[in-house]
Amino acid sequence: MILEKEDYYGEYIVNRLHYPGHQADWQYETYRFEIKQNDSIYFYVTNQEKIVKTYRGTITTTKNYISERLILNMEQPTHHILAENPTIYRSPWSFYLVFYSSHFNNVFFKKGRWKPL
Repeated sequence: MILEKEDYYGEYIVNRLHYPGHQADWQYETYRFEIKQNDSIYFYVTNQEKIVKTYRGTITTTKNYISERLILNMEQPTHHILAENPTIYRSPWSFYLVFYSSHFNNVFFKKGRWKPL
């Protein structure tokens, strides 16, 4: 899969399959984000379905690689999960994003719509 900027648009949830368990479930119920077609990003801190806090920013991409890489431009101060740009992992038909957090180490996100556990 060769990623273009348009591929990043959508809703993202914590991917609980990478490290299943209580911590992944808690992260799933506490963090999610969306990237809109106007290149804005909204990162939500939640209490299950209720949004408690929103961090805003914009996105761009760089074309220095075969696939375009995602670059975040967040309003400051921002959340520790968003302190660095994500690493993108691709498979033939999909991709996921890994953010480094100073509190949790790696946090895995995939495209998807949030649903109660």
